[in-house]
Amino acid sequence: MIHPTAFALPTKQSANWAEANRRVLQAYRNWQRQAPEIVKLYMLEVDVPAVRAKIREEFERHRHVKDLGTVDVLLMKNHMEFQVPSPRAFSYVPEQEPHTHVPKTFMENFLEGRN
Repeated sequence: MIHPTAFALPTKQSANWAEANRRVLQAYRNWQRQAPEIVKLYMLEVDVPAVRAKIREEFERHRHVKDLGTVDVLLMKNHMEFQVPSPRAFSYVPEQEPHTHVPKTFMENFLEGRN
């Protein structure tokens, strides 16, 4: 049995942007590697690519943060979430929708309100 504290990391501050970038990429890779385990552990009704897309979306949301201290705080929160991921974090991953009929002609597009 793996205990959540096995993944615990000490809190540290980045000395410069290169180190912060390295730490963010490492955190992103850790999450992506754990996506299959997250699906299995929480018995999610979505597939692994959908979870990976949600992980990417969460990282992209903070892509333009320019303050080094803010990046460190986000990394600290990331490590806490990685130790014990909450199932609700992945509960709103959109279900995959089956491919619907896509109109072929201009008139079909017009009648459906497509441009």
